[in-house]
Amino acid sequence: MSYTEAIGTRTYRFDDLKTLLAKASPLRSGDQLAGTAAASEEERVAARMALAQVPLRTFLNEALIPYESDEVTRLVIDDHSPEAFAEISHLTVGDFRNWLLSSGTDADALTRISAGLTPEMVAAVSKLMRNQDLIAAARKRPVITRFRTTVGLSGHMSVRLQPNHPTDDVKGIAASMLDGLMYGCGDAMIGINPATDSLAAITTLLLMVDDFRQRYQVPTQSCVLTHVTNTIAAIGKDAPVDLVFQSIAGTEKANAGFGISLALLQEAYEAALSLNRGTVGNNVMYFETGQGSALSANAHHGVDQQTCEVRAYAVARKFNPFLVNTVVGFIGPEYLYDGKQITRAGLEDHFCGKLLGVPMGCDICYTNHAEADQDDMDNLLTLLGVAGINFIMGVPGADDVMLNYQSTSFHDALYVRDVLGLRRAPEFEEWLESMRVADALGVLLNGAIRQPLLEGAREWMGIA
Repeated sequence: MSYTEAIGTRTYRFDDLKTLLAKASPLRSGDQLAGTAAASEEERVAARMALAQVPLRTFLNEALIPYESDEVTRLVIDDHSPEAFAEISHLTVGDFRNWLLSSGTDADALTRISAGLTPEMVAAVSKLMRNQDLIAAARKRPVITRFRTTVGLSGHMSVRLQPNHPTDDVKGIAASMLDGLMYGCGDAMIGINPATDSLAAITTLLLMVDDFRQRYQVPTQSCVLTHVTNTIAAIGKDAPVDLVFQSIAGTEKANAGFGISLALLQEAYEAALSLNRGTVGNNVMYFETGQGSALSANAHHGVDQQTCEVRAYAVARKFNPFLVNTVVGFIGPEYLYDGKQITRAGLEDHFCGKLLGVPMGCDICYTNHAEADQDDMDNLLTLLGVAGINFIMGVPGADDVMLNYQSTSFHDALYVRDVLGLRRAPEFEEWLESMRVADALGVLLNGAIRQPLLEGAREWMGIA
């Protein structure tokens, strides 16, 4: 089905829904690279005007990637709930935007319709929204998950402590981990990107973090970000696996490039559930995504990069994840060129994930060859804090010495919590108070008061 829209004396024609969505997207370098972007701002406006008139039902009848050839499309269609969709089934995309922003639409309403939304519907409405719209609507939709801490409560923001080391040196990782904990970070998880994928190295890191966690009774969860097959093997060898990590994308072909399928993710999910290591809940999966991943693998099927990204959230949603992280600026300026494009993408990803019922966090980051700097990250951090982000990254000095990119620091988390009045996960705050790291309000105490924990940890690390 084709779509047309006239502006003045000129009529724009869009051959199909896939083309219409791509042309309606805000400008970004990845879509330009793929040749799917609008040729002018006027064409972009025309596409948005036409998209606003498309009934939401259309997305159930016109697949962007054929059902027969893509298991993500099959997942989206087969898991769609007509009952949940009924409440909004009469709306167009433009009407849906108005409904989302209405004062009468609250968290309960957004929760009711979640299973009735497809990623394509959600991507479509995001293309009609200003940044403030994305913030306002996402803020209405908390998504709460639990393992040893409760993440996603309104008025809270958690931090993934990321203590990476270029050689996986255990003491170096432990030092960064302790540093982050003393700044009150780590309530989302302690997540290590290993420099090597050897099962022995992965198991060593898991054992180290678990030993520290048990010794000091830290209510958090650990994850070593290795391929899902390695984690399954680690579980088979009785390693202390809390969360299972995997990078995911929005098409079957892109996921095949990651070496995964829905069946493999299901196997990992069931293996992690069987361990029953959670204390307050049993959300056991940790996924990472990023706009441009399908395009970089030539696996986007002509679909714009943002819509491909939102399809990845449908994959995530299937496995009830504890955390989902859009690593927004990591893939590079070929896909998100500058601070403005990174900011827009971060807000889109958070909004779209939350609308689908996914517990969204964001690695607010950029590579050193992007037209972005830490001021851009400060802006996005603040906007996502207002929008109700579930978690952000805590990287020593905001500079990851293993992955060589720029993210957010322990101090950045203190800033955004302070200016917006955001709390940590309640279980983690109680622990910080018991360890005399923070007071009952979550305010960090001075170093002299914290000395007993610090000295104990130094002894554990074997440091004089």
